[in-house]
Amino acid sequence: MSEGSRGSPLAFGQVVIGPPGSGKSTYCQAMGAFLGRLGRSVAVVNLDPANEALPGPCALDIAELVTLPDVMASLGLGPNGGLIYCMEYLEANADWLRDRLQPLRGHYVLFDCPGQVELYTHHGALKNVFAQLAKWNFRLAAVHLVDSHYCTDPGKFISVLCTSLSTMLHVELPHVNVLSKMDLIEQYGKLAFNLDYYTEVLDLSYLVDHLASDPFFRNFRRLNEKLVEVIEDYSLVSFVPLNVQDKQSMRQVMQAVDKANGYSFGDQEHRSLEALMSAAVGADFHFSSTLAVQEKYVQSQDKAVEEEVMDL
Repeated sequence: MSEGSRGSPLAFGQVVIGPPGSGKSTYCQAMGAFLGRLGRSVAVVNLDPANEALPGPCALDIAELVTLPDVMASLGLGPNGGLIYCMEYLEANADWLRDRLQPLRGHYVLFDCPGQVELYTHHGALKNVFAQLAKWNFRLAAVHLVDSHYCTDPGKFISVLCTSLSTMLHVELPHVNVLSKMDLIEQYGKLAFNLDYYTEVLDLSYLVDHLASDPFFRNFRRLNEKLVEVIEDYSLVSFVPLNVQDKQSMRQVMQAVDKANGYSFGDQEHRSLEALMSAAVGADFHFSSTLAVQEKYVQSQDKAVEEEVMDL
């Protein structure tokens, strides 16, 4: 047993990752409040040195160790290079993180991570920090947030699928991909297919055919076909839809994460037979949740059409 894990009780949590603007900090605060109402002791840890306007309280802030503006000013680096340096600095000062996390034992920890995609696709610093957390007996799941508006653009959605797959393979943690901001998706246009097509990542050849109708993407059909083949060959990527204002949607994400990090199988909470069964047949609950979101989306679309007809 490693020095960091000797005598330490198990701790569960989530590392919340994703591109800038995907709603990571909002998710951490909303999920923290949701879990708190269920009786869990939750602690939010900010690991984003560029996050100067936290939407809520956090138990630990990386700003105590390093901040992006200081690094950029002292070393003459840009935002991307500065963030990479900050994560390497955090990795080199892992003892600082271990000591600060010690008082949080017994809490369910939400790690709010930076939004730079390179940190999750090929750079090793943050991945090594996650591995160190595992050695300290943290049982974590990666929650990868993706803005749902990418579903309205087939080209961008294929890009998101590639990024999600690369992140899953690089981070090497139990993984839950989440389509965030589902309550805003209707603002970005009509979906080409039903929502479950995007959440379950069904036969992507239809997406390639849809892209071929666009004169710009027609020249890249062969490339898109090969990208789709890679995604389908791995068969790893799927999404859980999320609206942080909807309790049922939050519950669905919570169940998916609890199964991923093993919390569902521990004794941290008293569970009824219904809760135990929901962990065993989560696919059915996931389908029901996706169907509910789809119905809300379709209703909003129908309402918009009715308003347009009335205006005419």
